[in-house]
Amino acid sequence: MSDTLTAPRPLTAASTLAGRGIRLSRRNLDAVITSMMMPIMLMLVFVYFFGGAIDTGTRYVTYVVPGVLVLCAGFGAAGTAVTVSEDMRLGVVDRFRTLDVGGTPFLAGHVAATVTRNVLSTALVLGVAFLIGFRPAATAGGWLAAIGLLLAYITAVSWLSAAVGLLTRTAEAAGAVTFFMMFLPYPSSAFVPIDTMPSWLHGFAEHQPVTPLIESMRGLLLDQPVGNSPWTALAWCAALLAVAVAASGFLFRLRTR
Repeated sequence: MSDTLTAPRPLTAASTLAGRGIRLSRRNLDAVITSMMMPIMLMLVFVYFFGGAIDTGTRYVTYVVPGVLVLCAGFGAAGTAVTVSEDMRLGVVDRFRTLDVGGTPFLAGHVAATVTRNVLSTALVLGVAFLIGFRPAATAGGWLAAIGLLLAYITAVSWLSAAVGLLTRTAEAAGAVTFFMMFLPYPSSAFVPIDTMPSWLHGFAEHQPVTPLIESMRGLLLDQPVGNSPWTALAWCAALLAVAVAASGFLFRLRTR
């Protein structure tokens, strides 16, 4: 009988590492709770502090919830950069490589764990939104389409965050760089209509990744026409994912050669 160890299959390795990522989350509950509670706190602040002064043509809670869900995705994805950076700094990845675990399963495990955490935080945000008056009118198909778009975005930004974790040398630097992903919903239609912003900001706000995503989710959840926004949002997600996967593969080989 041969004593040679058999390399785990990529899907098996990725699922095992995803389980590891979820177990690590339980040991770092303060960061998990912060990523879950921050979007809820911001939603409450916008609805109760600023909502009365913002005219969106509908109840402000109805307008703002899709943007908060996207913001929640950014907060959750930012943790991927930190955990990847920590694994690289502590040399954990070297131990995985002795088991012939490649870069793709290693990063896919982190991404899968992040998506799982984000699904839970999204459900929590939606639950609080219902408690404060959010009343969507979506059909079953609308709900499925909105959830699918949000999952596509979460997956894309999680891979992008993994690439950031490989690019930076410390967890602190990784967290600082991913701030820009968390900031992206603000100069969009997430919290106020774009036409209320300064004219010089309109071009960026209308043609950045999260605006078509938010417009699509808002329309789908309220059972309103969405036009081509879902396809634009999917195109952005696909482009971000392709760039992130390619960049993370290159950076992993660079860091481990």
